[in-house]
Amino acid sequence: MSLAAAYALYLLWLAAGCLDFACHRCTDLAHTSGLRESTLHLAQLMLIGGGAVLALALQIGPAALAILAAVVVAHAGLGYLDTRQAYRRRDIRPIEQHLHSVLDLAPVAALWCLSTHYRADAGLSLRAPPLPPGVWLAVLAPALALCVWPALLEFRSALAAARTAAQARVRVSARPG
Repeated sequence: MSLAAAYALYLLWLAAGCLDFACHRCTDLAHTSGLRESTLHLAQLMLIGGGAVLALALQIGPAALAILAAVVVAHAGLGYLDTRQAYRRRDIRPIEQHLHSVLDLAPVAALWCLSTHYRADAGLSLRAPPLPPGVWLAVLAPALALCVWPALLEFRSALAAARTAAQARVRVSARPG
């Protein structure tokens, strides 16, 4: 696969993530599945973001691929918990289900793309020479804009909704009998 095609697929993956956050807003995640689901989204982003940084920083050899495969498996596990939480608390529309398909398969596809640059003799070591700053920027900037920022906004909304609900419960329990 060419570098341009791999990057286009990466941007499509990020766009699917951004659209998934839009679906969350449409189904009022902040007031339905709230902090639990939003926290799972942040955990998934931390895993995949950490994996992306490792892929940018490390030589792609047996150890790096094993670590990245573990990240992909952990992401899939959290994805299952995320979807399970969502189904219990809010309406998951067909478009969101299809976006989840992309979000579930993209890490596996990314791992496969990385494996095409596999070097059997590479130990767990930093890339030499390191990737240029422009590559890091091209990978991380769209992820921050399309996925991390919406995830943080979602978490802030869910946190505010949880605080408002907790304050309402306190007011109700403080009323005289």
